[in-house]
Amino acid sequence: MDERRTESRVDGGDDEAALSLFVERFAAQLLQAGMSRMPARVFAALLSSERGALTSAELGELLKISPAAVSGAVRYLAQVNMVSREREPGSRRERYRVQGDQWYTALLGRDTMMKNWQATMQEGVDRFGLDTPQGRRINDTLEFFRFLEKELGSLMQRWAAHRAEHLGG
Repeated sequence: MDERRTESRVDGGDDEAALSLFVERFAAQLLQAGMSRMPARVFAALLSSERGALTSAELGELLKISPAAVSGAVRYLAQVNMVSREREPGSRRERYRVQGDQWYTALLGRDTMMKNWQATMQEGVDRFGLDTPQGRRINDTLEFFRFLEKELGSLMQRWAAHRAEHLGG
């Protein structure tokens, strides 16, 4: 497996064209999945950076975007737990970091949202009743969220075991 990684790696990891191609390709896939364009590009850039962290200026230069675009993208990504902010040592500048477990953290953050959705769906079922078309549709959604919550917990446990086995932590 290590040989394959070495063979497919760009010389020195610094080839700007290869980096740009990866960023734009992955950002396009994130866009198809529903993420906005700028957050998708910023996330892909952070993910593919050597340190996993870049300043606003570095992101702007790399992606050819304005500081305002970086700020908006980072604000969104921080809200959904995909990046974190940190201060550069000895500086007032912030650096934005992507963690290796950002998908896990982002999904765990959805737990509160799903509980809120379930409460609202239950109110809808109570309001309309199961003997109405809208009550049955709302109940179907409620049951889906309940199922998803149960399965997501089990899935996260299996992921933790898989990660420990295959990634050492």
